[in-house]
Formats: sequence, structure tokens, C-alpha cells
Amino acid sequence: MQIYIDGEYFEKEDAKISVFDHGLLYGDGIFEGIRFYNGRVFRLSEHIDRLFVSAKAILLDIGMTHDELEGAVLEAIRKNELQDGYVRLLVTRGIGTLGLSPFGCEKATIIIIADTISLYPEEKYKEGLKLITCSTRRTAPAALSPCVKSLNYLNNVMAKVEAIFGDAEEGLMLNEQGFIAECTGDNIFVIKDEKMKTPPASSGALPGITREVIFEIADEFGIELKEAQMTRYDIYAADECFLTGTAAEVIAAVNLDRRPIGDGNPGPVTSRFISRFRDRVSQEGTPIA
Repeated sequence: MQIYIDGEYFEKEDAKISVFDHGLLYGDGIFEGIRFYNGRVFRLSEHIDRLFVSAKAILLDIGMTHDELEGAVLEAIRKNELQDGYVRLLVTRGIGTLGLSPFGCEKATIIIIADTISLYPEEKYKEGLKLITCSTRRTAPAALSPCVKSLNYLNNVMAKVEAIFGDAEEGLMLNEQGFIAECTGDNIFVIKDEKMKTPPASSGALPGITREVIFEIADEFGIELKEAQMTRYDIYAADECFLTGTAAEVIAAVNLDRRPIGDGNPGPVTSRFISRFRDRVSQEGTPIA
């Protein structure tokens, strides 16, 4: 495996960053997860756009142009001779001194990892996921906007631990007001009476790239989809529920807090969305070659 760090490539065992990198010391940085299928990178420009907006929000100078970064991602995939897989693109504040101030870091550190990924076992895409509600709350938008994909993921990690200890595959995260924000790494949608809802960014949800594709597919299907504040009751009472994310793709959720969602199986509308999403990712995207 060839890993890109600041314009050079290293074998996995030799890919290292400084212990004085503020990404390591303070979680001071941003990232994107990007998927590629059949030799095409899905929504590459949108991912790079979001990265640059996250960088602007935290006053981080990436030190490369949009086109240069796109080219680096494509080259990293080519170096690893992959046609299907996942890219983790990280930009840290870079090497600095001990202390919180970011202004001692001369330049950002850019890391690109191209590899394969399987977030959930294949059978879960047929059976659906079990969810539990986590006591760990989503970081409040007033503290750190959910629109920033930062390296500060400890809050999500601890929620994931709760889910695993609760014998579930995913954890549902609420905001401080008790409304649904998202899952530990995925956006969430519910279907009730052939209408769909998903939490807004103001509730603590990341405006996901896959989430946006679901809006487009809903429009194709003529299904009403709106952003709205949601409580757990909206999921308990739903006919169907599914999660979305770059790594997770689209996957049904069939149980929350030991309550079956709908009949406890992936529903027909969810199955339509999964099928259409897979059609789109197999045909659309930026060519790797």
C-alpha cells in the first residue's frame, strides 16, 4: 500500500507523521471519506468542496488548490492499482509547538490513504441494523458546527462504544434538546405513510454527500422528503428507517431500543433507494484513469 504524505508516497509501515503535529496533539484538522466504484470516484468535487469549506471554517490553509487536491486523490488511487475502494483524505494543522495556538504551525500536513473498506458485514445489508439510543450527546452546533468534518471524533467514538456494549451495530445520537442528530457515523432517514424525514444540520446532523444523493433520488421517485426536528418516537412509529454515509452507503435500520421498526425487516421503499443508489455509484463519477 502506498500512502501519500505531503507530496511523497510511503509504504504503510513507513508512513509516519511528527508527534508535534497538531492533528495528533489536539485533533486539529479535517477529513473526508470518499468512495470509488468501477474506476470512478463518486462525488469527488463535492467532497473536495466540503473539505475546503471545513478548512475555511477553522482557519486552516490547505496549501493546495481544489484541482491539485483532486489530482492527488486520483493519483493515490492509481498508485495502489484500485478500481473499487475508499479514500481517507486528512488535512491537519501541521507540525507546531506544544500549546493550543495554531499559529506556530507553518504548513498543513496532507495525508491520502486509498484502500478497501467494509463498514458492516454484507449480511447486515440484507437483514438491517439494530440501533440503540446513546447517552452520549452530539456535540452542540454552538460548540462546533456539525458541518465541519473535524478530527475531533471522540464524542462519536464513545457513542459507538455504547452501541457495541448494548449489542447493537449503531448508536442513535441526540442533541442537548433531546432531538435526533444522527448516528455515530451516519445520517438517518425515516419513512412514514410514504413520506420521508431526516434531521436538519441545526439539530447536529452533518450535511452528508450520500444524504444529498438521497434527496435527489427521492425527487426522482416523487417522494416527499423534508428536513425536520425528530424525536425517537418518529423512529418507533416509522414504517421504515435507513442510514446513509460514504462508508456505510445506504443500509436499513430495523430495530431501535428493542422496538422493531415497521415489521422489523428492511422495507420496500428502503430497498428501492438502495438499488437506485447502487445504480448511480456504478455509473457516475470522476474517472480514475
